[in-house]
Amino acid sequence: MSALRKIVDNIKPQFEKGGRFEYLYSTFEAFESFLFVSNATTKSGSHIRDVIDMKRTMSVVVIALVPALLFGMWNTGYQHYLSLGEASTLWQNFWFGIVKVFPILVVSYVVGLGIEFAFAQMRGHEVNEGFLVSGFLIPLIVPPDTPLWMVAIATAFAVVIGKEVFGGTGMNILNPALLARAFLFFAYPQDMSGDKVWIAEKADAFSGATPLGNLLVGEPVSSLPSAADMFWGIIPGSVGETSTFLILLGAVMLIFTGIGSWRVMLSVFLGGFGLAGFFWILANYAGVDNAYMGIPPYYHLIMGGFAFGAVFMATDPVSASQTNKGKWIYGILIGVLAV
Repeated sequence: MSALRKIVDNIKPQFEKGGRFEYLYSTFEAFESFLFVSNATTKSGSHIRDVIDMKRTMSVVVIALVPALLFGMWNTGYQHYLSLGEASTLWQNFWFGIVKVFPILVVSYVVGLGIEFAFAQMRGHEVNEGFLVSGFLIPLIVPPDTPLWMVAIATAFAVVIGKEVFGGTGMNILNPALLARAFLFFAYPQDMSGDKVWIAEKADAFSGATPLGNLLVGEPVSSLPSAADMFWGIIPGSVGETSTFLILLGAVMLIFTGIGSWRVMLSVFLGGFGLAGFFWILANYAGVDNAYMGIPPYYHLIMGGFAFGAVFMATDPVSASQTNKGKWIYGILIGVLAV
């Protein structure tokens, strides 16, 4: 790293004021900051110098998301071969998932970071690392067969309208990844819902409905996958949202490092479980005939994107509540609305 540090220091004057590439300083600074801890220090006031800056914080969140991504790649292949009725190996499943999911990840980062760099150059500001997480989240919350051009449009919309118009990272009032998903849902609902979008290249005669989809069309509870399959994530769904186990593993990492609020996570689960329990009582003791309301309350926490939203979306440090009391109220309301 010392050799790389010398190379960077030697070319740095070319990008500083008066240098040949002065207009590209924002881009140079972004790469330098990504490789090394910033050497900028304050001149007054009491401050603590720490290696945990924004990019390190974002990197921890990305690491917490990696297990869900890897499992999502495997599950994409598994669901594909299952729909065809073909036996497959671990590596066949994983390779098929890589081919489907990796291009979505690349498009998300290329488009999002490209816009971030463009705005930084126009404004003469530093490039913030906030999109490191948003660019990773977007591929995890879309179906595996989402066309790449849709991913590009949604990412551009989320970065420009959801973040840059408010001033950039830390100034936005909306979660960019959630905004991208909402844009896709309302702009292209046929590609974001139903029973034909959750399994990549599935057989025509095979139902690709999610557990929630089955309930909404009146299927009995007995038609659902087992609770174990839903907890481990062996069900159709968005790329990274199916495995509650790996999502909770990421939650442990976020809580341990202090990046994610345990109050928000817990309150989301409590809010969802509380309302689901109320529905369950109505269905089983008040005569309400509704399959969705009659399932065990904990089912709501392990199917769909509930757990993913509680751990990685609701805890967004910019758009989430900041006070401890507010975090409880904020999380409970999210859990209630999600159910």
